[in-house]
Amino acid sequence: MNRLATETSPYLLQHSGNPVHWQAWGPEAFAEARDRDVAVLVSIGYSSCHWCHVMAHESFEDAATAELMNRLFVCVKVDREERPDVDAVYMDAVVAQTGHGGWPMTVFVTADGRPFWGGTYFPPEPRHGMPSFRQVLDGVADAHRHRRGDVLHQAGELTAQIGRHLEGARTDDELTWSTVDRALGALRNAFDAEHGGFGGAPKFPPSALLPTLLGLGERGYAAEMALATLDAIADGGIHDQLGGGFHRYAVDGVWLVPHFEKMLYDNALLARAYAHGHSLTGEERLADVARSTLAYLDREMLLPGGGLASAQDADTDGVEGATFVWSPSAIAAVVGDADSAIVCRRFGVTTAGNFEGANVLSAAAAASPAELAVVDAARPRLLAARDLRRQPFRDDKAITAWNGMALGAYADTGRIVGDAALIERARQIAAFLLGPLSRRDGRLLRTWRAGEARIDAFSEDYGAVADGLVALHRATGELTWLAEARRLTGLALELFDEDGSGAFLQAPRDGERLAARRRDADDNPTPSGSSLLAGCLVRLGRVYDDRAWEDRGADAVRALGRMLERAPSAFGHLLGTLHLLLDAPREVAIVGRADDPRTYALRAAVDAVYDPNLIVVIADPRDPLAPSIPLLAGRGLVDGRPAAYVCERMMCARPVTDRAALVALLAPSVIT
Repeated sequence: MNRLATETSPYLLQHSGNPVHWQAWGPEAFAEARDRDVAVLVSIGYSSCHWCHVMAHESFEDAATAELMNRLFVCVKVDREERPDVDAVYMDAVVAQTGHGGWPMTVFVTADGRPFWGGTYFPPEPRHGMPSFRQVLDGVADAHRHRRGDVLHQAGELTAQIGRHLEGARTDDELTWSTVDRALGALRNAFDAEHGGFGGAPKFPPSALLPTLLGLGERGYAAEMALATLDAIADGGIHDQLGGGFHRYAVDGVWLVPHFEKMLYDNALLARAYAHGHSLTGEERLADVARSTLAYLDREMLLPGGGLASAQDADTDGVEGATFVWSPSAIAAVVGDADSAIVCRRFGVTTAGNFEGANVLSAAAAASPAELAVVDAARPRLLAARDLRRQPFRDDKAITAWNGMALGAYADTGRIVGDAALIERARQIAAFLLGPLSRRDGRLLRTWRAGEARIDAFSEDYGAVADGLVALHRATGELTWLAEARRLTGLALELFDEDGSGAFLQAPRDGERLAARRRDADDNPTPSGSSLLAGCLVRLGRVYDDRAWEDRGADAVRALGRMLERAPSAFGHLLGTLHLLLDAPREVAIVGRADDPRTYALRAAVDAVYDPNLIVVIADPRDPLAPSIPLLAGRGLVDGRPAAYVCERMMCARPVTDRAALVALLAPSVIT
């Protein structure tokens, strides 16, 4: 029988009505496989995956295929967002065997969990050189039954390949700017100077890389590449021109036609990147994109308790993009004939269409201020009309890491654009993460849905939440968030640091033992646990004057140094941590009552200087946590006035009490 009805994952629940005897990942499935002497069929996907839906309809809903699956295998369904450790281990094996990976992923494993054969999508009938799914089922079962020795040998070979992509990644050389420059050279070679981004179709937004490039400024044209990419993405169809937010990627090389799913992590990372772009340039357009992206999240992804849902589907009623596309007549029906020509020209809407006879909206044509006013007035009316259509399925589980990324986005955007409501939303997300998504002993959990949290968190969860809490401290001046970031980072060291060196483990050391123990390394599509924790260790090490933490963060970067040079687009966040390590360490401590406008003026002076590597600690002198922070030791009010201390490695210039003097101190390095 199918055993998924009691699960909380929307993806697993989508399959609870299949005739396949699915069960969730767990020891019971493998015990049954041993008892029946059959292999385990592990099917991995996620709720907003278009081709997962296709294969489900073609094969998993088909009674004859299901009968074959049930008779020959124990069938296990895995939500890759709930169990990224299971997904990553088996993805490594599939890539080692086939040279590529993706979802849906089907992996056949032995009763002890070792993979021996796998692939991605299989059609119901032989097609384009691919075998049908039923042929695969028969062939794999026959091999497991009659050629067991070969199967076990293959299982051993594939298991040994898991994590091998990190071999040779370590450099024991001193970390230097030459690594940064080589990485930037590789990025320039891949940069699309005409359309922004890196590489051709399909084109993914380099979400984790963009803030790093902004922070590197003029070095190697880094900020120039980032700003050109931000502009191009904002104008493209990948950007929801009506509702805000971003679709997953563009199927073309010009950001026009998206794959329509919307993921929380993309929107969180991109909102933060646009806010940082505004901080660097002062361009209001970039701030507007950051605001509208967070407004989209609040409007369509908000969950009870203040957290955010994980994704919206690419399909509506089985048709990709149906909710989002337009025709000239549909535009005219909403805005009227008089304005429709202006609106259609601006958004690139034609009778021929640009996507399967319909139109994805983009900022396709320049417009005069008067025309932009017409378009801006039409936008909410078009969105209201679109909201009346059938909407894509929403995966309403909260994922800790992705909410941690959103926490950082709300905190940074609210601070940079001066929006107290966004900062308050960041507080709500932090409370959600430290409340419903935490165990009683303080450890984090991975997912939450309908009031139930489950699965111990992974290294990316700890890193993303700690990073977001550091951003929240800077936005609020409340030391409790800094203390929580320190606590979670210390806990992560206990859980994910296997040998005191190298990249960090993906899953807890005291957790379930899979076929292989894997380190979490690459920042694609989200920052890895290793790069997030490395950044937190360096930042918090400087705040708390803990060189051991800073050194451990540096060693995690060193462990991936050669990969960073060879494939920088896949290690964008790690490149930012390397920049942090190489930059001259500078700290700013601001001491003053939170409700004193003079304290706010000093904080605003720091925010006016774009320096993402600046370590900032803000404290009300009455806060009982202030004595726990070495950067604040002996540094208080000056003649009763709020004061700012600009330091390098805890060696500080004389304190200043007015904004102009602080701006002057922050411009050059003038510590004396």
